[in-house]
Amino acid sequence: MAWNLNADRPIYAQLIEHIQQQIVAGVYKPGERIPAVRELAAEASVNPNTMQKALAELERMGLLYSQRTSGRFVTEDEAMIQHIKENLAAVQIQQFIQAMGQLGFDINESISLLKETQRN
Repeated sequence: MAWNLNADRPIYAQLIEHIQQQIVAGVYKPGERIPAVRELAAEASVNPNTMQKALAELERMGLLYSQRTSGRFVTEDEAMIQHIKENLAAVQIQQFIQAMGQLGFDINESISLLKETQRN
């Protein structure tokens, strides 16, 4: 999954969202070790301090945990992962509804268009 970062929001917030998406998509599975800070920073083309800030926030949220000499791991709390997945989905849905509204579609028209597009 590409690290599509842009200047409209803080980079560390975008890093948090990207890593959350990787976790809910199963790229990083519950209990799995994630790559080291420097490796992730190089992959995302960001400063390691920025990546460290994002990972520290994910730890504070409980999505990641550290083991002193072994690195960082994804939580094994699948209910938490499901909750984050639903929150990310809600954000995407709200953005879609807002964009469709800007095009002049109400919610029912948007749903009809989704169903029609899926059939094609």
